[in-house]
Amino acid sequence: MDRRAVFLDVDGTLVNDRGMIPDSARVAVQQARANGHLVFLCTGRSITQIWPEIIEVGFDGIVAAAGGYVEVGGEVLAHVTIPVDQVVRLTTWFDAHGVDYLLESNDGLFGSPGVQARMRRRFLSMATDEDVLAELERGMGSFLDTVVVGADPATLRINKVTFLGAGPTLDDIRDELGDAFDVIPSSVAVFGSTSGELSQRGVHKATGIEVVMARLGIPRADTMALGDGYNDLEMLAHVGLGIAMGNAPEEVRAVADDITGTPDEDGVHDALSRYGLI
Repeated sequence: MDRRAVFLDVDGTLVNDRGMIPDSARVAVQQARANGHLVFLCTGRSITQIWPEIIEVGFDGIVAAAGGYVEVGGEVLAHVTIPVDQVVRLTTWFDAHGVDYLLESNDGLFGSPGVQARMRRRFLSMATDEDVLAELERGMGSFLDTVVVGADPATLRINKVTFLGAGPTLDDIRDELGDAFDVIPSSVAVFGSTSGELSQRGVHKATGIEVVMARLGIPRADTMALGDGYNDLEMLAHVGLGIAMGNAPEEVRAVADDITGTPDEDGVHDALSRYGLI
C-alpha cells in the first residue's frame, strides 16, 4: 500500500459539535499511523486552542490557524501573522459596530469584553440534557475561561480572528475589511449564521498543506483531506482526494470527491477504511 498523507480538520470533523472526539476517530487516526500513513491536523484553530486531548491522539504535524502556522516533527516551518495596523483597524471597527471577537494567537486568546458571555450562551443553548451539558463544558466551554479581555491589540501577534455577529452581515464585513482579509462563515455551527472568521488574504489551509508537501516530498496524488467547513474549501479542492463530512454544507460538498458520515456517525473511521488506510 502506498503511503498517504491525511490532513484532518478538527471542528465538525475530528470532534463533534460538542467538542468531543468520538472513539472511532481516535482509533482510526492511530491505526492509520500504525499502518505507515502520515496524519496531520489541519485546523482553523490556533495552537492555544488545540487542547491536550486532541494532541494526545497522536499526529505527524499540525497545520493550524487556517494555514498560517505549520509544524512538522516539532519544527515550525511557517508562521504568518496579521500586520498590527490591520489588527487595530478591524478591532476598532468591530468595537464600533457591536461585534464580539476572539483574536487568536500562539500566545493565547484575546477577546472583546462581551465575547465570553456571548459564546457561553450559544454553547449552553445546545444543552438538551445534563449529559450534553457536561460534554459541552468539557469539550467547548472550558477554553472560554482562558480568554484574556482588555489586551491592547497593538501589542499582539495575531494569526486569525473569529467574530460573533450582531448587526453587520458577512457582506458588510467583507465590504469594510475584505481588501486585507478573507472573510468566511464560521466553521463552528453553534456560533450562528452571522458569525465568521477572518484570515490574512491568501492564507488558507491549502497554502499550509503545500508547506508540508514541499518539506516532506509528498506528491499531491498521495494526499487526502477530510473537512466540513467553509475554511476547508481550498483544502478539499487542493489535495488528491477531498472528503466532505456528512454535516458539511452544500458548498463544501460540491468541491469534495466523496462524502462520509458525521463525526458521531464514525465519518473519519469510515472514510479511512473505505480508502484502505485502515
